[in-house]
Amino acid sequence: MQSPIITRQRDLEDLCHAIDAADIIGFDTEFVSEDTFHPELCLLQVVTPTRLAVVDPQVVDVRPFWEQVAKGDHITVVHAGREELSFMLRAVGAVPKHLFDVQLAAGFCSNEYPASYGSVVGRFLGRQPMKGEQRTDWRRRPLTEAQIDYALEDVRYLLPLHERLTQVLKKLGRLAWYEQELANWQQGIVEAQDRKDWRRVSGIGTLNSRNLAIVRELWHWRQEEARRINQPPKRLLRDDLLVEIAKRKSDNPDQILAIRGLQRGDLRRNAKALAECVRRGLAAPPEKGDRSGQREPPSQLNLLGQYLTPALTSICRKAEVAASMVGTASDVRELIAYRYGFGGSDPKETPSLLEGWRAELVGNLLDDLLSGKKSIRIADPRNEDPLAFDEVK
Repeated sequence: MQSPIITRQRDLEDLCHAIDAADIIGFDTEFVSEDTFHPELCLLQVVTPTRLAVVDPQVVDVRPFWEQVAKGDHITVVHAGREELSFMLRAVGAVPKHLFDVQLAAGFCSNEYPASYGSVVGRFLGRQPMKGEQRTDWRRRPLTEAQIDYALEDVRYLLPLHERLTQVLKKLGRLAWYEQELANWQQGIVEAQDRKDWRRVSGIGTLNSRNLAIVRELWHWRQEEARRINQPPKRLLRDDLLVEIAKRKSDNPDQILAIRGLQRGDLRRNAKALAECVRRGLAAPPEKGDRSGQREPPSQLNLLGQYLTPALTSICRKAEVAASMVGTASDVRELIAYRYGFGGSDPKETPSLLEGWRAELVGNLLDDLLSGKKSIRIADPRNEDPLAFDEVK
């Protein structure tokens, strides 16, 4: 009987041959992300129609695996595969030609998103994957038999899930919706590898243009320094401390170090570098995104948003599509602002709820409610979905 754990390079080559011969495969990873700049890959779990295997990347060069997955014409099945694709992009700069993400697909067939692997398996296959090793430190060796069995469980049901979810998507007429969303999701992961996404720093929503320029410079410094020392960026300098430095706008190292939380030895040693970031931000052209001069959105926008957001939720629940995947209250307000010109919305930027499958599912109906073509009424207050939408005659 072939061992499920691969610790020799030639055994990985045999697995790659099996992948090359397969028309569908699935894979998952175990990784640890709290101590390094990029998550540390600890295990690769792989399934084909004829193989179930765990690859130990601590003793095997897994690059041939990534290359084989990238070049093959097979379908590649994952669950919540953002990190799996990121590993692949960093290794070989490519993603699978034909990807299928069971978490994303399940969101078009149920009201739950993001759903755990166990939840998807239970709902669509009526099985319950084994639990028990969620808190394992996957870096430690040797691996126990229980750990290997648990790791294999994460891919055991991927191929049956692909078959079942594809059937459901076709029956519901949503396969095109899923494929459209998958393409956008995958492209977002690819673009995120090189995107300088400093605007995701938490707490910058009320900062003015000068503060934002300083945030940008501090963020770039944090990324490069964290990469150099192989440490998670937010462990090096938390977002709240970064924002506080930007607010104070002082390029004096002593005043920067006076901020509570910046007394750690490594930050004290980098005080001059932090001051230089502030200096560059103060000297740079104002950063777009200054909200200090913008008027508050009219109260009607929030009121209409509170009125239409439950409508979005009701539509999605009846259709058995996860509302969290379709849009948020913010997306609803964006649609309203677009239709009525609130808040200086750009008429050239179509709201996400009025594009593609989202428009087909909910956006067009919400638009009809805003224009008076349809109305909302309470059809059955005891029903889980009490709202009904009627044509206005």
